[in-house]
Amino acid sequence: SAGAVELLTDEVPWPAGGSRVRRAGVSSFGISGTNAHVILEEGPAAVVSEAVSPGGVVVPWALSAGSGAALRAQAERLRAWLADRPDVDPAAVARTLASGRAALEHRAVVAGRDLPELVARLGELAEADSVPASGSGAVFVFPGQGSQWAGMAAELLDVSPVFAAAVEECAAVMDPLTDWSLLDVLRDGSGALLGRVDVVQPALFAVMVGLARWWESCGVRPSAVIGHSQGEIAAAHVAGLLSLEDAARVVVLRSRALRKVSGGGMLSVGVGA
Repeated sequence: SAGAVELLTDEVPWPAGGSRVRRAGVSSFGISGTNAHVILEEGPAAVVSEAVSPGGVVVPWALSAGSGAALRAQAERLRAWLADRPDVDPAAVARTLASGRAALEHRAVVAGRDLPELVARLGELAEADSVPASGSGAVFVFPGQGSQWAGMAAELLDVSPVFAAAVEECAAVMDPLTDWSLLDVLRDGSGALLGRVDVVQPALFAVMVGLARWWESCGVRPSAVIGHSQGEIAAAHVAGLLSLEDAARVVVLRSRALRKVSGGGMLSVGVGA
């Protein structure tokens, strides 16, 4: 053909870019007489924005595999792939590993503040004789103050005998030490007393202990517990380190002391180093 359109009889390169938009015609001829023709055009170029990666922030890379040996091999493959890619964004790799891969039985996390440090951690994992084992099963997490709301656990008190019994055990220890009733506070939909630190913290403790008992009654037993702030007291009790009586007394007396020094304020500001 003398024009710009011609039939292709051989494979030819079709480079992207340049000022001309790439278009192609695709024909389909069926044995029954079908004759279809489609004109395809490349889509608009994607706008790539340069992501700003905060320096000095620890980035975790999560890896998983079907066995310990496969996990070490995966770490080695990733390290080899990164060897000639010094400009890779560590945060982008972290996102891909976290959301683009299946979470298999054997897992490991390497962490670092920059690419060289992360690659070094990969090397340590790849060359390790074995991958340290971690516990399996559920982990109970006990929060600090701030997780409460008016009427929390009121319905559960009515529908779960296990939960109600645990809360009543807490009340039996707490009520003689306080000027308020634990069960009345939990059933009060107005939340009038939840603004007092010496009320809300013992109430949260009782709810957390009750929830732990309820989960255990369902067959969910934790392999580990963790707590934040006053949640550490409930965690210590559920772990068997404190009796219910001792833990309840600790949370009541601690919150009473906090009320005496309450006030002031706190500001959390994210600034660079």
